[in-house]
Amino acid sequence: MNMLLLNATSSVKIEQIVDKLVDIGLDAGKNILIALLIYLVGRFVIRQINKLVHKLLEKGKLEHNVQTFVRNLINILLNMVLIFAIIGKLGIETTSLAALLASAGVAVGMALSGNLSNFAGGLIILVFKPFKAGDYIDGPNFSGTVKEVQIFHTILSTLDNRMIYVPNGILNSNAVTNYSTQELRRVDWVFGVEHGEDIQRVREVLADILAGDARVLSTPAPQIVLGKLNSSSVDMTVRVWVVTADYWDVLYDINEKVYSVFREKEINFPFPQLTIHHASR
Repeated sequence: MNMLLLNATSSVKIEQIVDKLVDIGLDAGKNILIALLIYLVGRFVIRQINKLVHKLLEKGKLEHNVQTFVRNLINILLNMVLIFAIIGKLGIETTSLAALLASAGVAVGMALSGNLSNFAGGLIILVFKPFKAGDYIDGPNFSGTVKEVQIFHTILSTLDNRMIYVPNGILNSNAVTNYSTQELRRVDWVFGVEHGEDIQRVREVLADILAGDARVLSTPAPQIVLGKLNSSSVDMTVRVWVVTADYWDVLYDINEKVYSVFREKEINFPFPQLTIHHASR
């Protein structure tokens, strides 16, 4: 009789445990489905907000750098809100999670100190605007055309079409040369001729070459001076001003033009010479 009572009691307990497990499973499944629904709806809402922000920034006619920075920042914040909403629905205490993150703040701060510096550097770039999208810049061990200023990095496109991701902290803490901010830019050459050449004739030939190129500006006036007397050459220094966009084309085209015209005019280029004096006994 006692055995029957024990068996009946055990069966009741097992049924209760099974019922509890089923209830827990149903609740967990329901929470997972709701969390999945929150994720899908949240991603849709984030995409729509991002599109709206993009349109508003375009209408505001803000610089491309500012638009990119703001869009990235808003996208990160919205995704963080979505993550916390999903975690909360799954039954994880967000307050406990926040306390855990706060207690690990020092370690996280040390680990992210570089990124925080890059973030601050991005803000400084946006505020003081040392360069913008489309500018060609040169810095420590990198150079290229600015494509985007993101939250942590600035994307550069090199002349051979490589993409360089430069941390904003490096750009902010080092000297950066911007070749695109000024409307005009000076082009410099040094053309060497042999000793004995008529310097005045060389100057006139160079002046004719420069006058024949419409991209060379007359104001400021070109300079053609005898720059240096080397052991094997007489160096003529030439300086002209051009529109910044024409810099590289003028630099290379004048080089080629000078070479062909000097040969035509029989103006000789120098070559290294060594004079040896033989002492007689």
